[in-house]
Amino acid sequence: MESFVMSFASMLLALGVVIVIAWVALRLLRDRLQPRVKPGAVAADDALRFVRALPVGAKERVVIVEHRGARWMLGVSAGGISTIAHWPAAAAATGASLDRGIGGDAGVDAGRS
Repeated sequence: MESFVMSFASMLLALGVVIVIAWVALRLLRDRLQPRVKPGAVAADDALRFVRALPVGAKERVVIVEHRGARWMLGVSAGGISTIAHWPAAAAATGASLDRGIGGDAGVDAGRS
């Protein structure tokens, strides 16, 4: 019976060591790959922010994303991603809001030649 208790205790100790090593490794990876924003600090401006999406087919959709204040309209399909339009940061901030709809071409840089 004592051999069972000793082997069980050593197994629990080994399991605890493995869990601690895994926790430390995951913590280091999380901090390295995804740095946290400190409370009261402004979020990183390099983040890509999803604004909205509109499905136009079974696998196709039009997506609007924001990066560094500029908005991008992207066409997403099974074959790839293409730029449909780009609104610079100044145009996006001064009222070229996409929330009203997509009708005008003011400030739009169409990705076609």
